[in-house]
Amino acid sequence: MQSTILSLSPEYWVDYELIDTGGFEKLERFGPYILSRPEPQAIWDKSMDESEWMKLAHAHFAKEKGNPEKGNWQIRQKMPQNWQINYRNPLGLNLALNLSLTSFKHIGLFPEQAVNWDFISESLQRIEAGSAKVLNLFAYTGAASVAARAHGAEVTHLDAVRQVITWSKFNMEASGQSDIRWIVDDALKYVQREVRRGSLYQGIILDPPAYGRGPKGEKWVLEENINELLKLCGQLLDPDRNFFILNMYSLSFSSLIAENLVKGSFKKIDNPTHGELFLEDSFKKKLPLGIFYRFRSSLM
Repeated sequence: MQSTILSLSPEYWVDYELIDTGGFEKLERFGPYILSRPEPQAIWDKSMDESEWMKLAHAHFAKEKGNPEKGNWQIRQKMPQNWQINYRNPLGLNLALNLSLTSFKHIGLFPEQAVNWDFISESLQRIEAGSAKVLNLFAYTGAASVAARAHGAEVTHLDAVRQVITWSKFNMEASGQSDIRWIVDDALKYVQREVRRGSLYQGIILDPPAYGRGPKGEKWVLEENINELLKLCGQLLDPDRNFFILNMYSLSFSSLIAENLVKGSFKKIDNPTHGELFLEDSFKKKLPLGIFYRFRSSLM
């Protein structure tokens, strides 16, 4: 089936806003607090003056010299280290998400992923409640896992970092959910075991990093490992009732690469779409934030 190419941006955020972008930075509102963070893709000029950014920002992330990812938060206005925001969509999803200022510029949330939470909502509402099993790999702080659980799925959430599993549990509990299965493991090794067990899932979600380490030091390199992982996922996905989401943030990857990988890994693909995720700032500049490929069966 011919896939549809789309550029997708969230529609239903109230507690999040991208205010301005440029100068390799982004200015964002998360609930009542405004943060200034590095953004390597924002290579254009800022629309607001630097003085306006600094006046608005409650905190600014200053990078360490020689390390573009690590640094420290400079608190400019009174704000807590930890706080909570909500995400709701018209399909009944209501997420409470715990945020925190970390030393790696992240705060526990990728707002552009809301389009995939909506896709999970739409897909699972087409399956009889409680009849779907969902596997979320590289699951980070678990918004997608909680979204799937909120619609009645039996969810397995896997990440290699124990601390983000704990963070995910807080998000589950704050969102009024329970009974997600937590796995601290290397994604490739776990999926290999699941194939040997003959497991079957109605939903698979992947958001792999460009580079990473498993809990026992296993090396993950996106270009080297993603093809094998997707072929294994192709053996785990229910061929008749399914949804699948692949999200990747790599400056060297296009969604056409994702399309070729998925087509070579899954025997049956219905209603495929691929393209870019983006957020639009208040000055109508569109910030690209990763690529996606997703599909779901026609019966769903």
